[in-house]
Amino acid sequence: MKLDLQNNLKKYKRPFLIAGPCSVESEEQVMNVAKAIAAETKPALIRGGIWKPRTRPDSFEGVGAIGLPWLVNAGKEIGVPVTTEVANAKHVEAALKAGVDVLWVGARTTVNPFAVQEIADAIKGTEITVMVKNPINPDLMLWIGAFERLQKAGINDLVAIHRGFSVYKHPRYRNVPNWEIPIGLTEEMPDIPVICDPSHISGRRDGLLNVAQKAMDLNFAGLMIETHNNPDKAWSDAEQQITPIQLKELLNQLVLRKANIQLEGVDFIGIQRGKIAEIDNQMFDLLKERMQIVRDIGVYKKENNITILQSEHWKKMIDQRLAKAKELELSIDFLRSILDAIHQESIRHQTKVMNPER
Repeated sequence: MKLDLQNNLKKYKRPFLIAGPCSVESEEQVMNVAKAIAAETKPALIRGGIWKPRTRPDSFEGVGAIGLPWLVNAGKEIGVPVTTEVANAKHVEAALKAGVDVLWVGARTTVNPFAVQEIADAIKGTEITVMVKNPINPDLMLWIGAFERLQKAGINDLVAIHRGFSVYKHPRYRNVPNWEIPIGLTEEMPDIPVICDPSHISGRRDGLLNVAQKAMDLNFAGLMIETHNNPDKAWSDAEQQITPIQLKELLNQLVLRKANIQLEGVDFIGIQRGKIAEIDNQMFDLLKERMQIVRDIGVYKKENNITILQSEHWKKMIDQRLAKAKELELSIDFLRSILDAIHQESIRHQTKVMNPER
């Protein structure tokens, strides 16, 4: 069945909701979860993991192909299409044969171009809808490359899923969101809708709402939220799953803001954006002036055989600038990233001055 989600997402009331258990555990479990979700909300897709790529061996890695008809029948019972993750050609063949409506490529697969190509080759000639999760590392080009491989195989009904990026012992996230990556994807591939997966970003039930709200504020098309009838007893990722009733409560708490800013009366936002553009132009002019001074210093360093990097001065400058973060009402991380970028550009300019032949 051709769903054409990419073009038809607007038919669904925002957010486009994908819900269901992390893993399909039994025929009864997935049927009960699907019915409960449908009773509380209006899901656009029912999800369920059949094959689970786990980090370590001896973890539950899914029931396998035996669970495919359980998932498909659950979707038919409530009249909602179903989706599952595929990681290779055999998964694709089994899922298509069983009648799965939508496939998704997981983060651990997106990171491997060979695996993505195998999937693309396996679905070539079909009209299946494919969703692609971001790779586990924050590499926008890998994500784009996965879409391009599928497009070259003739698959054009594509949707992106932002599930965050691997990090070591983060105090807040299981996978850091790095929102600039999905924003970058939208800039490069504006026709591909982006859906957020708060379950994998947060890794905890108590963090789902904040992540989901941020996604809605960034005008993402929808949400994929892991939902289980008994989350504490789930066979995988128990900490991040919620009940269908909790799912309904979360959706009711979301503030859905307008994407269209064309309002009657004075164009307030347009006026403010004009002011911002003026300030940006002033900043760029100042940066140009700053780099001219940097090049003058580079000439002096070259004439006096002085190294480009002056670590003691750099550390002193950084400490002085970051000490003003609170006063400026700017985050330290933001200031540091700007200063680092300026410093690298300054090094580039002085390197060009000192080694013009290179």
